[in-house]
Amino acid sequence: MQFKQLLFSSFFLIFFIKTQSQTNKIKDFKEFSIENTSIRAIKAVNDSTLWFAGSNGRYGKIIHNKITLDSIKHGAKNLNFRSIAYNGKHIFILSIENPAILYKIDPFKDPTDSPVIVYQENHQNVFYDAMTFFDEQNGIAMGDPTDGCLSVILTNDGGHTWKKLNCENLPKIVEGEAAFAASNSNIAVSKQKAWMVTGGKKSRVFYSHDLGHHWKVTETPVIQGGKMTGIYTVDFYNKNKGIIMGGNWEEKSNTRATKATTEDGGETWQLIANDQMPAYISCVKYVPGSKGKEIIAVSTEGIYFSENGGMSWRKISSKGYFSIAFVNKHTAWLSGSNKIAKIQFNQ
Repeated sequence: MQFKQLLFSSFFLIFFIKTQSQTNKIKDFKEFSIENTSIRAIKAVNDSTLWFAGSNGRYGKIIHNKITLDSIKHGAKNLNFRSIAYNGKHIFILSIENPAILYKIDPFKDPTDSPVIVYQENHQNVFYDAMTFFDEQNGIAMGDPTDGCLSVILTNDGGHTWKKLNCENLPKIVEGEAAFAASNSNIAVSKQKAWMVTGGKKSRVFYSHDLGHHWKVTETPVIQGGKMTGIYTVDFYNKNKGIIMGGNWEEKSNTRATKATTEDGGETWQLIANDQMPAYISCVKYVPGSKGKEIIAVSTEGIYFSENGGMSWRKISSKGYFSIAFVNKHTAWLSGSNKIAKIQFNQ
């Protein structure tokens, strides 16, 4: 494994971007360039610390504007990472395809400690999409189906060991239904509840009340039926209030049936702002402390803001990103193609 620290002067660019909207929602950006790396998995620790994982086996952290970048190979193969999680003690990064490998990293050692493999899965259809933790001990990762159901792996010992859930505890998948590894946000959790989203032939929400051990599934009105249609991202403000967004990756300007909300914990979903912007979205997050009223959604098409629970939206930046992760209501991190940014909002 080759390790190097990248100097601030080489990789740090600062942009001050004022939105043209009346409220000037965006205060400023600080953008970091990370060459030859597509970054869809980010975990914000605080307003000065971010961990990330991406393509070409690359992962790393930003602390006080200094980038530390490392890479992992499995044999001669560069791994591609689209899932990352943090349980307060360790960082976890999970590669997408065969073999899928889950690494545990000690974030408090500098230089970064050598990653430890805590789970490996070999299957021709394996493809993991997202990962998160309920609490310090209990974590979950989800991926595309391998044996007639979504792939779900769980840990209850702080990530030291992981076990794949038997299909007996999961609803059957529809042929052509899978998930999109667009932003590490196919999963949302609130206390012991979890929600997973799919797309393709079906756009559905799978939900669990017991830390991911047993699941039910519900239909949604989000666009479906094509190879790249469906739900790309989910977030819950609390155990009842949630939002799903997505669209058609092959028709990114299509605004039909791209977003829906729930007020009953994901059992029923209603379309919102139908035939209105935004269209395709890869990641959506509620603004912390906003009572579920304020929402930020991002994609390669720009950054969008709602202040009424998703009923209407305005575009606040044309800069494209894959993912967003909030630190607090004032600060969030974003990631995209060859870049990471820290964004600050006016309140």
